[in-house]
Amino acid sequence: MHYFLNALKTKYADFNGRARRAEFWYFMLFNAIISSVLGYIGALIFNTAWLSNLYSLVVFIPGTAVSIRRMHDVGKSGWFILIPIYNLILAATEGTRGPNEYGPDPKNVSVGNDLINPTI
Repeated sequence: MHYFLNALKTKYADFNGRARRAEFWYFMLFNAIISSVLGYIGALIFNTAWLSNLYSLVVFIPGTAVSIRRMHDVGKSGWFILIPIYNLILAATEGTRGPNEYGPDPKNVSVGNDLINPTI
């Protein structure tokens, strides 16, 4: 739930940077759950889906932003979200380790010697 709220509060329209797989998939999971619940409540009480549609309009920008940041994490342009099946494959792919052209690694894994496999 932290990733979902973080995308809505602090990264609402942030199309720059990178998003981890967990951030993307947890956002999509909670988005689907909330949309389904609102659709069910709207159909039950109001006999229409306007409540779910209104929610979809509210989360359209943060959903697009987290999707674009996810493409940046795998080293691709944000335009790759428009390719139907390939964008799901990229969303499930592990991101580029270390910094890439879109920013630092969101997992904070350094390519140098300081954070990789410290000796015990």
